[in-house]
Amino acid sequence: MAKEAKEARRAKTSSKRPKVVSIDVYKAWCKGCGICVAFCPKDVLAQDEEGHAYPKNIEACIACMQCELRCPDFAITVMTEERLNLGKGGR
Repeated sequence: MAKEAKEARRAKTSSKRPKVVSIDVYKAWCKGCGICVAFCPKDVLAQDEEGHAYPKNIEACIACMQCELRCPDFAITVMTEERLNLGKGGR
C-alpha cells in the first residue's frame, strides 16, 4: 500500500513540473565561467570549445532555473510552457 502511494505522489509531482520549451544562451554576454554547468542538477548544460554554455540534453531539464538564476551575466533564459502562457495573458 505504501509503495502505491509513493508512486502516485511521484506521478503527481512530476506532472506539476513545467515543460521546458527552450534554453537560450546569449553568447555575446556569456563569459564562459561555467557556473551554470556546475549548478545544473541534471547535467543539461555543457560548454563548447569557446567556453560558452549550450543545452546538450534539454530533455533532462527539470526547470529548476538554477542556470538562469546563477548566471552572473544574465546570459541564460529558460522558457517553459508556464512562462509562455503568462506572457500571453494567461493566469
